[in-house]
Amino acid sequence: MNDKKAQTRERILKAASAALIQRGPAEPSVGEVMGAAGLTVGGFYAHFDSKDAMMLEAFKQLLTHRRGLIADMDAGLTGEERRALVAAFYLSRKHRDSSESACPIPASVGELGRLPDEFRVALNEHVEMMVAQLAASPEETDKALADMALMVGGLALARALGPGELSDRLLRAAKSAVL
Repeated sequence: MNDKKAQTRERILKAASAALIQRGPAEPSVGEVMGAAGLTVGGFYAHFDSKDAMMLEAFKQLLTHRRGLIADMDAGLTGEERRALVAAFYLSRKHRDSSESACPIPASVGELGRLPDEFRVALNEHVEMMVAQLAASPEETDKALADMALMVGGLALARALGPGELSDRLLRAAKSAVL
């Protein structure tokens, strides 16, 4: 792939990622994503076979980015310390309100049953890898899974409520349950 085509593909994926974070992988249209990337719909098929292929690649990129953030944490931290740091960021107003580089899972989980199985496979792999990063030992695996479920559910509900006192309280309550 030449540089110009690769750069254009990345612009499309960036626009797809922003749409996915806000509204999930099913709702945004190809036209909307291409418009946000500053491109016409006519060029879409030069980069992707389908809308699902584009959204799946954006989903995978976002999940990989999230795992990279965890991997960059101090290796000397215990599993509990690691989960506490993740919760402090993940359940923050800044993360709730972010439209770029935020977690795509809260906006996506309700749609996965209606999407190609590759989305569920990608989420399965992500959860397994995240648990491995957040659990310092096999004994912590269930706690890491429970903390992940609490964080994703808490963030999803906080986003649904929108910025405000109840949403902020919910984030604080979920964060304290992880800590």
